Amino acid sequence: MNNMEFKRKLPIPKDIKEQYPVSEKVAALKTKRDEAVKNIFSGKDKRLILVIGPCSADNEEAVLDYISRLAKIRDKVEDKLFIIPRIYTNKPRTTGNGYKGMLHQPDPTEEEDMLKGIVAIRRLHMRAAEECGFTCADEMLYPENHRYLSDLLAYVAVGARSVEDQQHRLTASGLSIPAGMKNPTEGDLSVMMNSITAAQSSHTFIYRGWEVRTKGNPYAHAILRGYVDSYGYSHPNYHFEDLTELSRRYKEGNFANPSVIVDCNHSNSGKKYIEQIRIAGDVLNSCKLSPDIKSLVKGLMIESYIEDGNQSADEGVYGKSITDPCLGWEKSEKLILELADKWSL
Repeated sequence: MNNMEFKRKLPIPKDIKEQYPVSEKVAALKTKRDEAVKNIFSGKDKRLILVIGPCSADNEEAVLDYISRLAKIRDKVEDKLFIIPRIYTNKPRTTGNGYKGMLHQPDPTEEEDMLKGIVAIRRLHMRAAEECGFTCADEMLYPENHRYLSDLLAYVAVGARSVEDQQHRLTASGLSIPAGMKNPTEGDLSVMMNSITAAQSSHTFIYRGWEVRTKGNPYAHAILRGYVDSYGYSHPNYHFEDLTELSRRYKEGNFANPSVIVDCNHSNSGKKYIEQIRIAGDVLNSCKLSPDIKSLVKGLMIESYIEDGNQSADEGVYGKSITDPCLGWEKSEKLILELADKWSL
């Protein structure tokens, strides 16, 4: 017996893009921001990237409210920081249960609807660009879905559960924007380095029913997010010694643009969102102590929303995460200003 029900045929990315096209203004914005991001990863631009925003994009208006606040603070820090808002529209679940993101449920309180979800995530990314002047980051949870947003994104992350998957690695090798490859949940750095090697290399494979060949992505890089041991305990990997070890591994290999983004939440903080403030400062201190680390660290990831903490989906508090706990706006604004003050070009 077949246990899979084919509910309906969904539009291909080309059709969705034609139905919801980007404006000339947004296309020009993406070109400009793509060049700036690449210049940071290549070392031409010495600013620090800040990938910041909600753990999951669960409400269009609240997310845009949050991003509009980032836009207001941007002018104060853009000489030191390059802000890339997080609009994570699909969420991995450790057990497969729970809210899987706006792609699945545009309204977290209603049933799953993938067609509405595809439209919703494209609309949200388009509004962020049109209304706030930001091209944003998303997680590439499903490689085959990337092209629904490929003309809008500034940055893509491959998650800790996906980084060993061949399709994720090969798809990342064909992207024209930086792809961050997280260390796996158990922390094996060799797995992460192998994923970067794969993503920076050329490949031929099947993608969305096509035989494709990629050129390799020279801006694929490491994301350190901490790890969980065999007993289920979280351990950080953002310290000076961890960054020194990563630098050593990069030097041993043949990598383009050696880089790391440090994820200040997840297992680095033990999901204690307030710890992100201390961790971000610790990473910047390591940069001051070592030229090698300063050269390697290209940015930070911060999980941040309007309200501190998290809630269940049915509580309905505006701007409060329904997945991992996030740093509220007041603390986030203060942190952004402090990071700009501390970062030396």
